[in-house]
Amino acid sequence: MSRRGKDLAKLEEVIINLISGKVLDRRYKEHTLKGNYKGRRECHIESDWLLIYKLIDDFIIFERTGTHSDLFE
Repeated sequence: MSRRGKDLAKLEEVIINLISGKVLDRRYKEHTLKGNYKGRRECHIESDWLLIYKLIDDFIIFERTGTHSDLFE
């Protein structure tokens, strides 16, 4: 994403908040996914920059980041 001019500090902030167990601000539109991504969660770093992750017990697995078209098409 840095090659696309994205500010990786925004991604780092979200990752740190998730690892710390903090509830993300509403602006991140965090929600559960369905279909092929069932059991995973997604949040919006920016309007078209997403982070997909999975919660397993006390662990977070960060799986993918990218635009809607990168991740869902």
